[in-house]
Order: sequence, then structure tokens, then C-alpha cells
Amino acid sequence: MASERRIGAPDAKNRAVLLDAAERILLNEGYPAVTSRKVAAEAGLKSQLVHYYFQTMDDLFLEVFRRRAEEGLVQQQELAASDRPLRALWEFNSDPTATAFFLEFGALCNRRGAIRAEVARYSELFRTTQLEVVDAFVRRYRIPPEVCVPMELVVRMTAVARVMAMESSLELSTGHAEAVEHIENYLDELESYADAEPAARRRARKTR
Repeated sequence: MASERRIGAPDAKNRAVLLDAAERILLNEGYPAVTSRKVAAEAGLKSQLVHYYFQTMDDLFLEVFRRRAEEGLVQQQELAASDRPLRALWEFNSDPTATAFFLEFGALCNRRGAIRAEVARYSELFRTTQLEVVDAFVRRYRIPPEVCVPMELVVRMTAVARVMAMESSLELSTGHAEAVEHIENYLDELESYADAEPAARRRARKTR
């Protein structure tokens, strides 16, 4: 029986260099430009090393995605401790580099089922984490449902950020400023509930 081909160690320095190179190409030129030869050239390594660390290009794409997705999940969990968690969440969702990264993988999902399944899995995790941040804020300051439905706000912020990123890539910006202003005014309204909380209660929470 033929033995399985050896795969490089996950924590190897060259592996991280290849992932960085693949991500740069993906963001600058789009996912079709991410080939083993181009990744190796961008990393300054021999092309054989790409398949030493990753059996297939799908494996490479998956690791590029997982690495950034895991970092994003940690960032989102940290938003709950922010003084302005809703504003921080909006800034997280509207980050142009992160949004461009997700859109490239969204396009890639149409062609590769394994990648689609992993992107869908992490997307659910992202949505759940964001919902927890918004829901905690709404409950803490007793914001009534007629003012804010947490899931609706999460979907709205995500959708607006992605649509604007997609349209910006086509050099279309009509209505973007108005959409951003509307969301930020709404966040100001929600955060006014936190500002109205008695100072004594805010100090008590910080000392816990």
C-alpha cells in the first residue's frame, strides 16, 4: 500500500509565509490569480513547497479563510467589552479589507463545495457572536423591541457593509453616504439609552 504524502507541520514558518502570500494575491488580484506558482513567487519560496504544506489549492484556500475567520471571531467577542459595542461592531463589519476578503471567498464558494461549506459554517458563527453582542446591549439598557430587534440590526449592518463594498469595486457609490449616515444616526439613538443610564449604576458595573 502506498504511504500518504507527508504534509508540512502546521506551525512551520514557511507555511505562514505562504498563507500571507496567498492572502495578498487574493486581495490584490482576486482568487483566480491564486495559483501555486504565483503564491510561491510572492512568498519567495520554491513552488514545490506549496504542495508540501497543502495537498490541494482548496486546502490552501481553506487555511487562508480559517486563519482570518478565527481572528475575526476573537475580535468580535472582544467588542462586548467596548464602551460602544454597537459602534465597534459596525466598524468591524464595514472594514473594507475584511469585507473584500469575504466577497472574494463568496465568489469562490460558487465553484468549490468544500469551501462553501466552511464559509457557511463560519458565517453562522459570526452571526451568532454578533447577535450576542447586540442582544446583551439591548437587554442591559432595556431597549424596547419597537426600537431595536437585535437580529435585524445585525443583518442590516452586515448587508449594508457588503453591498457597499461590492458596489465600490465597481466604482459605484451613489447612496453610500446616506446609508452610512442613517445607520450611524440609528446607533446614536441606541447608544443614548446607555448614556442615559445613571452614573452610579455605570460605576458599579465597572467595579465588578
